[in-house]
Amino acid sequence: MNFSIGELSKQTGVKVPTIRYYEKEGLIDPPVRTEGNQRRYRETDRERLRFIRHSRDLGLPMPAIRDLIELSQHPDKPCHEADRIAADQLKSIRERIVHLKKLEVELARIATSCQGDHTVTQCNVLKAFGDHSQCLDNH
Repeated sequence: MNFSIGELSKQTGVKVPTIRYYEKEGLIDPPVRTEGNQRRYRETDRERLRFIRHSRDLGLPMPAIRDLIELSQHPDKPCHEADRIAADQLKSIRERIVHLKKLEVELARIATSCQGDHTVTQCNVLKAFGDHSQCLDNH
């Protein structure tokens, strides 16, 4: 089955310019062209785009996705490299969660530091956003 780029975009949730970018970057194979020069994509392209999209949704950076795609081309290889990529991403996500929790605490403190009962000149929220030294933590 062949898909136009618009059909492929609808079925994968990947925008047309992004599909073209992935094509240019070699993440998906160049499509077959019709006599009218229209791109026609295959089922394998659709599956690859779904893979890329889900990997991006999981926060994987493009180099890791590229590595996973390369690994997928060698089905007899051991999967320890894929395991490492997943473990690295988990570590990265956990680090970001710690960082986001610090931001949450600091923003909650800032948001409640001013009750809005004075002028902008005296606003603790604006002061806190303008001066990192007023933060309780190095976030």
